[in-house]
Amino acid sequence: LKVPASPFLKTVQVGAGFDVADNYIAQQVQAGDVVITADIPLAAEVVAKKACAINPRGTLYTDQNIRQQLAMRNFMEEMRSAGQASGGPAPLDQRDRQAFANTLDRLLAQAIKNSPC
Repeated sequence: LKVPASPFLKTVQVGAGFDVADNYIAQQVQAGDVVITADIPLAAEVVAKKACAINPRGTLYTDQNIRQQLAMRNFMEEMRSAGQASGGPAPLDQRDRQAFANTLDRLLAQAIKNSPC
């Protein structure tokens, strides 16, 4: 990944293994941080730490919706394991990209508004 030069962004390489990167993010995240992830369990950990989690389709995970998201994820995982469901989400389209941009813009505007600077 190429990350643009910014004092607000950094690249960290973690070791190989199942959920190693997710675990690192969950350990490092602080209240007020923004994490972009499609991983529902990671999003739940982020929300629990009072940070913001957004998925690439523009859904903002909150205390109010994360339990339902986890339940649906677990249900679909059981369905796939039983051979009752296959495949994954549809490819991202322009509407998804716009929803993501709108959600991120709202979060950043809110952060600037509440900033002491």
